[in-house]
Amino acid sequence: MSLDLHFILILLLRMAISAAFVVSASIITERSGPVIGALVATLPISAGPSYVFLAIDHDADFIAQGALSSLPINAATILMALTYVVLAQRRSFAVSVGSAVAVWIVLASIIRLSDWTLMAGLAVNLVAFAICIPLLAKYRRVKMPLVTRRWYDIPFRASLVATLVAIVVSTSGWVGPRVSGVIALYPIVFTSMMIILHPRIGGPPTAAVLANSAWGLLGFGMAIAVMHVAVVEFGSVVGLCLALATCVTWNLTLWWNGRRRQRIEA
Repeated sequence: MSLDLHFILILLLRMAISAAFVVSASIITERSGPVIGALVATLPISAGPSYVFLAIDHDADFIAQGALSSLPINAATILMALTYVVLAQRRSFAVSVGSAVAVWIVLASIIRLSDWTLMAGLAVNLVAFAICIPLLAKYRRVKMPLVTRRWYDIPFRASLVATLVAIVVSTSGWVGPRVSGVIALYPIVFTSMMIILHPRIGGPPTAAVLANSAWGLLGFGMAIAVMHVAVVEFGSVVGLCLALATCVTWNLTLWWNGRRRQRIEA
């Protein structure tokens, strides 16, 4: 088997694995409502496979450096969500989604120009979430209309994640860890939600899903920080596992606290 054919087959396999992951997560999200759906959406559905395959191809130092770039990108994602949530209350699909994506691209372009440290990345996240979480709070509770899934919804999401993984894996060797860390954290799940749900159920209900994701996204940022520290100390495998455990534990805690508040209010 030629080297090029071997690379293509491995790349296709990685894309298929990533697509299967996002399909499973999408089904869970659609059946669980906006709150649980938001928590599932903030799990590493797209970034996780990207980093796993980067870890296969590169050493621990590459992954650690990539995580430093990914950390401030998490702050860009919450600002993207805030942009969409506010605009989606009154503006059109094109204006709301286009502006949100443009905000992310501009912020990511600025972020990639700098060499980030762990403390700087954490500080940016702290500031961004301290601003965004209170502003998003009033948009969280909206009556959700019934969503009828169309045949192309899940294939569309799966193809987006598979494409992202293909880009990250195939370009990582020459763009380096900084740019790879930025690309790996493009918010595919948020973008697909906006594109699929906004035309179907309207801006405010779609915005409610993203608004509910703020606390989960905060935990995702902590998971990136854990990954960086753990990869440096223990290697890529342990670092990735601890990052995933951080995400899952954080989101389960949010879910449990939410259930407890519901029981108290009832």
